[in-house]
Amino acid sequence: MEKILADHYISLGTDVPIWNRCFTVAPLIVVGTKEGDNYDLAPKHMATAIGLSNYFGFVCTPKHATYRNVKATGEFSVSFPLPNQIVLSSLSASPRCGERSNEKSIIRSLPTVKATSIDALLLDHSYLYLECKLFKIIDGFDNDSIITGKVITAFVKSNYHRDAEKDEQEMIKDNPLLAYIANGRFASVSETFNFPFPKGFKR
Repeated sequence: MEKILADHYISLGTDVPIWNRCFTVAPLIVVGTKEGDNYDLAPKHMATAIGLSNYFGFVCTPKHATYRNVKATGEFSVSFPLPNQIVLSSLSASPRCGERSNEKSIIRSLPTVKATSIDALLLDHSYLYLECKLFKIIDGFDNDSIITGKVITAFVKSNYHRDAEKDEQEMIKDNPLLAYIANGRFASVSETFNFPFPKGFKR
């Protein structure tokens, strides 16, 4: 029998965005691009693998330098920071719309390494690096767009590499993951459990 929603649910009107009226969990990444003779870094949380192949995408507004840089160069890098890099990730947000030259100096002061197959920076000591060639930009989500790329090079920190012989729960406990709790909070994820897939489940 179908049930109706209980009284303890609150209707969220969709005349305005709903995302600031509850918490959701997302990854936190830092996107790197080449910007003229300089480089740019920008944190993003609306980001995900696109399908089960080597594609990755994130949401960005055309107002930001990241969008313009990716469109101009056709490539971008992705760094997955560690929980203890939350301040560095936040600082990379300084150059935004209408950035000034002194804000660009913040990027130069962050610990970075050069990508190996594209012309972009990566946030040093992150646990996962992706180097991507632009696949497709999808505009039209009001003020936002989805930027997707094909992963052409990837590196994972050795202690974050999944190994069938290691206990996954202990691995994540010893090597926590950074999660962004949208909007405005973050968490260090160290306690995890096996997902209860139904018997015979296949992707």
